Amino acid sequence: MARSRTISNPYYSGPVTDHFDGIRFFTPGQRIRLLRKRELLKWRLNRRKNPWPREAPAAVDRPPRCVEGGALRVSYIGHASVLVQTQELNLLFDPVWSERASPFRFAGPKRVNAPGIAMEDLPPLDAIFVSHNHYDHMDVATLQALRARHPAARIITGLGNDVILHRRDAAVRAEAHDWGTILPLSDDVRVHLAPSYHWSARWFNDRRMALWAAFVIETPAGAIYYIGDTAYHDGALFREIGARFGDLRLAILPIGAYEPRVLMRDLHVNPAEAVRIFQDCGARFALAHHWGTFPLTDEAIDTPPRDLQRALAAAGLAKELFQVRRPGGVFDVPE
Repeated sequence: MARSRTISNPYYSGPVTDHFDGIRFFTPGQRIRLLRKRELLKWRLNRRKNPWPREAPAAVDRPPRCVEGGALRVSYIGHASVLVQTQELNLLFDPVWSERASPFRFAGPKRVNAPGIAMEDLPPLDAIFVSHNHYDHMDVATLQALRARHPAARIITGLGNDVILHRRDAAVRAEAHDWGTILPLSDDVRVHLAPSYHWSARWFNDRRMALWAAFVIETPAGAIYYIGDTAYHDGALFREIGARFGDLRLAILPIGAYEPRVLMRDLHVNPAEAVRIFQDCGARFALAHHWGTFPLTDEAIDTPPRDLQRALAAAGLAKELFQVRRPGGVFDVPE
């Protein structure tokens, strides 16, 4: 008689909801097809990727200690790592300072530029946001180093990811929350955890067992919408954000890791879809991320910004509205 295999969630245990079935999380209504091991291996062995340079040097930003009032300074550190300074708060998103976006130190995608801000040049951090647990977004070694340098900073993430971090370092101040949670960051600023069309995994046997999240930072000078990773699907989630928060000041949106499209369309947006998100959520400005640091998929290093300019032109939007910075570049967002 065959023995049944028991499946359990190693990171989170909680009640069934409209996006958790007791074992795995999901985005309601999302059509998603994740790559099987055999498909992933076949793609890796037969891919026709555009070559990346061994090095693509970044600029160096040395941010101020803080930014007061309604001023909004955003520094692109590289890949999905972004420092947001406003209202005297320093907010860091998806920090990765490691050489590789990989579970291994000796293999996996290797960065072609140093982080645009040296870790020792970061200002005192108030909060660190981790959108999901893929290695190019949740880098435990970086979070450990940041915890040592900024012990008062909160690490805010989705359900289950705190367990992953605590298993590596019990001293990491990680707090995990569900979609819909609203947390104060100061007297005047708060963060909302929101869904995106994505998934999670640290390996093949834990897919969708920790929650992924986008973040909306609500401030007196307008809201900031950060999406670490997402597919487009039908765009409903992004229109809901626009309807809920009204006049978003800035959307920080991914534009890279989208080829071959047949494999990536359910996982990552391409630049044309990023423009659609920008339109759907109604933000005044956007800043591109998730490109130019780690060679994750088949497009060339500079293809995402070129495709973005074509998509903006096709949509009749001025290129100044959707900004692109190389690592170390700064976007001072108009009020």
